[in-house]
Amino acid sequence: MAMILNASPLKILKGFWVFLKAVALSIFKSNLLLFFTAIIWGLAFVAQRAGMEDIGPFAFNGIRFALGSLSLLPLIYFQRRKRQSSKKNAKHNMLQAGIFSGLVLFAGASLQQIGMVYTTAGNGGFITSLYVIIVPVLGLFWRHKVSKLTWIGGLLAVLGLYFLSVSEGFTLALGDGLVLASAFFWAGHVLLIGHYSMRIDVLTLAAVQFTVVAILSLLVSFFFENTNWENVEAAAIPILYGGLMSVGVAYTLQIIAQQKARPAHAAIILGLESLFAAIGGILILNEALSFRIAVGGLLMLAGVIVSQLKISSPNNKCKQISQDCTQ
Repeated sequence: MAMILNASPLKILKGFWVFLKAVALSIFKSNLLLFFTAIIWGLAFVAQRAGMEDIGPFAFNGIRFALGSLSLLPLIYFQRRKRQSSKKNAKHNMLQAGIFSGLVLFAGASLQQIGMVYTTAGNGGFITSLYVIIVPVLGLFWRHKVSKLTWIGGLLAVLGLYFLSVSEGFTLALGDGLVLASAFFWAGHVLLIGHYSMRIDVLTLAAVQFTVVAILSLLVSFFFENTNWENVEAAAIPILYGGLMSVGVAYTLQIIAQQKARPAHAAIILGLESLFAAIGGILILNEALSFRIAVGGLLMLAGVIVSQLKISSPNNKCKQISQDCTQ
């Protein structure tokens, strides 16, 4: 304190400027990491779509989730070396939580992967992003508050879904319908993780549930799909991307970035994955982009972004500032 009082105003201003630049750079780096995460996740829809040309949906999911689980082990090891977990008393609940959340994740991943056989990477990305809006709506059953912007975003997304997937006969395309059903399971999974993360180490839980999904997917594939080593080799690049990049790398980047990024900003940036899925589908898979699909996709993307915005008021301004500073 004495050093600060004895310092000249110029030195104080210079120190304050250095501090502000450090904070701004930290936030910029975090947002940049989230941006790369959105790109990786968006292109994962391209990998899922491409992988279906050579291998069944359950075999694809089984192998990629096994790889994803293994890719998290080094991160879990180094994280535990750096700090002792304060949740050791809840370790006996880890298996139960992992199995339960793994079952929900298995349902969501299976419906999405089967749906990707019958739809485009762009449609899959935009429709899956609806889970961002479905989460707060499902939260109503737990008496969670839903803002007006969430409802507005939901209406925009529904309108976008109509342009994107509903035919002239007012029927939802099969693939899009399956992906839409998976979005509800993704939303339920988010709520489950939100519940368990207060009691259990999230990384360990992720590895356990990915293992559950891998085992169940491979079992279903064994009984209902004809998969040989040639099929696996042919789909090796999409499988490796889906397992190592989409799960291992992107999940790690998200964890690192969200230590500094504001939650609302993080959600908006990650919501761009649907846009990158559409771009990847056009550039890599040569998927067609009609005016109707473009309008629908943009409306759904706008709905996701609007639903994550917050209306500041004098009553909660101080609370928001406090929360942002502690993130």
